[in-house]
Amino acid sequence: MGFSVRSAMTAVLGLSAAVASAASPSRHVARDDTACNNSPDLCSRAYNKITHMGAHDSAFLRDASTGNSIAGNQFYNATVALSAGLRLLQGQVHNVSGVLRLCHSDCSLLDAGPLQDWLAKVKGWMDDHPNDVVTVLLVNSDNMDVAKFGAAFEASGISKYGYKPSSTTAPTGDWPTLKTMIDAGTRLVSFIASIDASSTYPYLLSEFSYVFETEYMVTTATGFNCTRGRPTAAGTAANAISKNYIPLMNHFKYDSLTSSIQIPAVGDIDTTNSPDTTKTGALGLHAETCKEEWGIVPVLVLVDFWDKGPSIQVADAMNAINATGRSQPSSTSSTGGNKGTTTGRSDGSSTKEPRLGLGTGALVAFMAAAVLMF
Repeated sequence: MGFSVRSAMTAVLGLSAAVASAASPSRHVARDDTACNNSPDLCSRAYNKITHMGAHDSAFLRDASTGNSIAGNQFYNATVALSAGLRLLQGQVHNVSGVLRLCHSDCSLLDAGPLQDWLAKVKGWMDDHPNDVVTVLLVNSDNMDVAKFGAAFEASGISKYGYKPSSTTAPTGDWPTLKTMIDAGTRLVSFIASIDASSTYPYLLSEFSYVFETEYMVTTATGFNCTRGRPTAAGTAANAISKNYIPLMNHFKYDSLTSSIQIPAVGDIDTTNSPDTTKTGALGLHAETCKEEWGIVPVLVLVDFWDKGPSIQVADAMNAINATGRSQPSSTSSTGGNKGTTTGRSDGSSTKEPRLGLGTGALVAFMAAAVLMF
């Protein structure tokens, strides 16, 4: 989840792709008001005893709105993901002229708009789904102060849902049940990388004070493992778990165009996101392996193109539930991105003219002048 792009790419891509948060029509399923996160069985379980399936780079889309940009990590936006059962949304944040924006590596590559606007849409979804606990994980690319993030959370209105743990500086094993969080109205867990704890914004949690991650730069099907990738201060995975760190399992794979340019490996996505527990490189096998090694389920899981697999089946298997009340996209995108010229947005509007995105040819043409790490 660490990203960088050299200034040459910024110059080349001066036609910034302002990405609309595209939504797709979905098949609605009635909500079960006795369920927590789509299952009554999850209500009595602690937050850190559940697998929360998540969308890696959830705001960065590969669809008509971005010209099917190869930099995109998802076919469907964050609110569609939430309606389909995902409960973890990850994104990368940059400071642009004093405004926090969701940008992929650089805002000239993929710009999904102000963080505040995106949070407001997530808040709107949470308003309509009062029995769901949601987790947001943000990469603080420009090392901005916690107050900058706090302002965006407050202005969006989502801060009212912010959960404040018993410890704001260190891992804790004292996580409440989902039902407790729902009843208290504090059902948003917000992790942000590279911030200091703040008594003003106690619901904004410094990620690596609570979470350890597995390796995220994987280019082969055999590259997935359960060892601690970061932070080094957590020690081994076993040590981290004994200290009550929450394990985050990264499970997304890249294709290498050159030694320094990698893009999401969408061609392998059906295998990568497969719930199969025997196939090398499959999400199901990775999750089962980590569960056995750690002695607990992977609590946070991040995938690309979450609708493929489908990845949510792995979370259901880890949680041993039969889910209810989900709305799946009415049609699944091909590996080339969504087809058609009209793309719905989460605010209900639509656009008939795709925004410009980065195609393979453009990326290869300028790779000598730019270095990308997705």
